[in-house]
Amino acid sequence: MHRRLIVATIVLLLFAPAHAQSLDAASTEALAAALGALQDPSARAAALSGNPQAGAVDQQIQGFAGGLTPDVYALAAQVFEELVRNTGGDVGRLSDAIGRARTDPSAFAATLSPATLERLHELAVRLSDQRR
Repeated sequence: MHRRLIVATIVLLLFAPAHAQSLDAASTEALAAALGALQDPSARAAALSGNPQAGAVDQQIQGFAGGLTPDVYALAAQVFEELVRNTGGDVGRLSDAIGRARTDPSAFAATLSPATLERLHELAVRLSDQRR
């Protein structure tokens, strides 16, 4: 459970700012860019280079995830996409969801789709096994 909360929090720390208020064309493009930064190491490196705080989080992710770092970012992208789509891209609703996630990660995890929860669980097990 602890690893599940860490992974869910990663996406919130890295990409908490919303890029648009609704999923219009510009919002969809911004979402695609954010997902690209999470999924593509080159795009992620470019995004991290301009943000020292995100760079520090990336180092923490690499520290605990090791070889599973790409899997953590792929899951973060999936969670972020769900969060944006579930809130309709509305900045207020997205901020509220992020705030709730920070104070009650378990409740936030409960809002995720069954497929995402399963992926989260599988990654948590793999992260735990990696440490053994």
